[in-house]
Amino acid sequence: MKLISAIIKPYKLDDVRDALSEIGIHGLTVTEVKGFGRQKGHTELYRGAEYVVDFLPKVKLETAVSDENLDQAIEAIIQAANTGKIGDGKIFVTKIEQTIRIRTGETGKEAL
Repeated sequence: MKLISAIIKPYKLDDVRDALSEIGIHGLTVTEVKGFGRQKGHTELYRGAEYVVDFLPKVKLETAVSDENLDQAIEAIIQAANTGKIGDGKIFVTKIEQTIRIRTGETGKEAL
């Protein structure tokens, strides 16, 4: 089992959720986050004063998938979140040692 963590543009969240649902992945955790990479923020004007926005709003989504569904899930996220512009985001994949469904006590793939 793997944990996919993806940092994407906020307006792409619905597209990514729909793409994952189409391939049978329904469980997601979504967190509003702020950060920067190569974009390095930007300057804005507010009430005549100029200020720098260092951290840009992003969305972090996390989902656990079986090893068999990993490549398909990654491809779905890439296709749905891609705009071709800087700041599209990143995908991180980490190994899950153990999964337990609290309500039923199921473990492993059954808990997903």
